[in-house]
Amino acid sequence: MRKRFYIMLVARNTEGELLKIPIPLHYVYVFIAGALIGMLTITGMAGSYARMVLKTQRFNQLRTEKEALKTQYSQLEQIAQQNQMQAQSLSSLADEVSSLYGLKPDPTLAEDDPASASLQQLYALRMTAMTGAASIGIGMGDVHEASLRDWMRLAAAPTLWPVQGRITASFGERIDPFSGEGAFHRGVDISSDIGTQIVAPADGVVDYADLMNGYGRAVIIDHGNGISTLYGHLSAFAVSAGQQIHRGDTLGFVGQSGRSTGPHLHYEVRIFNTPVNPHKYLVFTMSPQMTASGAM
Repeated sequence: MRKRFYIMLVARNTEGELLKIPIPLHYVYVFIAGALIGMLTITGMAGSYARMVLKTQRFNQLRTEKEALKTQYSQLEQIAQQNQMQAQSLSSLADEVSSLYGLKPDPTLAEDDPASASLQQLYALRMTAMTGAASIGIGMGDVHEASLRDWMRLAAAPTLWPVQGRITASFGERIDPFSGEGAFHRGVDISSDIGTQIVAPADGVVDYADLMNGYGRAVIIDHGNGISTLYGHLSAFAVSAGQQIHRGDTLGFVGQSGRSTGPHLHYEVRIFNTPVNPHKYLVFTMSPQMTASGAM
């Protein structure tokens, strides 16, 4: 026979008698199962509520970020419009400055975007002003319809007089003061006192600083782009080979070393080592030019 188990509840009534209430054990199991299911349900609901709260917080955060991004975008849009207006003004300014100085457009600048090309022109104008190339380009008044690239080339050329004085012998054919025969003079002679400073007419690198046959103490400067300059008959050096020099730096001092009839500077300009007439480059700090036969 199958056994049945009960849980006995004992209570006392109002008359003081004990009451025994038997409860089948399987009812207890049902009650416990129901309690567990209820607890699980409550726990699940609590978890769902927590997840809903987190999602709500995330949604509110995203909405706040969206509003902030909209505000930032609006501000950036205003800045972009202001920058566009400034760019248009700068472009117009570049065109006016270029027109004022007769500058032709640089062919290397973008032609498909005129505004961009004008801005590049303005930045290039600013650079030439800061480096001094603009003043050199403007000083070369005979250059018509030049470009900024032409100004930069002029700034790199030896346009500064290396020493102040009068020209006593020009470039080209002349009578040699020693032999009395016709000879080709490869540069110009600039008369000056012994010890006068000789300055670099442009930036470059000292290629040679030593004794040279006929020139005495001589300095050769490589200015790049195939341009070099030579200085002869120095009394002393102020630079050495391999030294980087800048426009206006002292190279040495006037003397009469080598084959010379008196104190002066023999100055040559060479293009790919071929002497050319220096007169076209002697533009700035120009001294009176009085040509006559005399020093070598």
